[in-house]
Amino acid sequence: MAADAGCVFCRIARGEFGTPLLLETPRVVAFADLHPQAPVHVLVIPREHLTSLGHSDARHDGLLGEILAGVRQVAADLGLADRGYRTVLNTGADGGQSVPHLHAHLLAGRSLGWPPG
Repeated sequence: MAADAGCVFCRIARGEFGTPLLLETPRVVAFADLHPQAPVHVLVIPREHLTSLGHSDARHDGLLGEILAGVRQVAADLGLADRGYRTVLNTGADGGQSVPHLHAHLLAGRSLGWPPG
């Protein structure tokens, strides 16, 4: 699995910071967001460095499914499934992506309004 030596999310996935992981599989990890935007804010990322959803292709379809399955698993583990949660994938600067490593946001713990932006 390719990683980017300078990417903060790749470094978290490798365990370099000792970040507590809420989920760990061979291809995906999840951890609490450092700057939460909701009472529960978890990031689910691939271990493989992939800049964004826009940089993925058909080869990544299984990995993308594993990321969403990771969101579902973390939501279940945290007891969020019954009340609900939001899953967000920001892509590129105009989409609000601030870290150039694909990541899904799991947001929960309060009523989330619409539209979000």
